[in-house]
Amino acid sequence: SNRPVMEWGEVFGDQVVATAILDRLLHHSHVLTVRGDSYRLREKRRSGLIKSSSAVRTIPATGEEGSP
Repeated sequence: SNRPVMEWGEVFGDQVVATAILDRLLHHSHVLTVRGDSYRLREKRRSGLIKSSSAVRTIPATGEEGSP
C-alpha cells in the first residue's frame, strides 16, 4: 500500500475493521518500508512535469511529524 498503517482506519472507514485486516495480513509477515521516489516519479521530476522533491513535504510512516 502507499498508505501508512496508521491511515488504514480512515481508508476502510472503521478502525476495528482495519485492525482485523492488518492482523491477518501481517501475521508471519515481514514489513518493508521503502523510502524515496519511484522510477516513474523520478522521471516526471527529471522531465519537469512536477516540482522537485525538496518542495514536497513528507510525513514519516509513524504518523508523527518530525520523527525519523
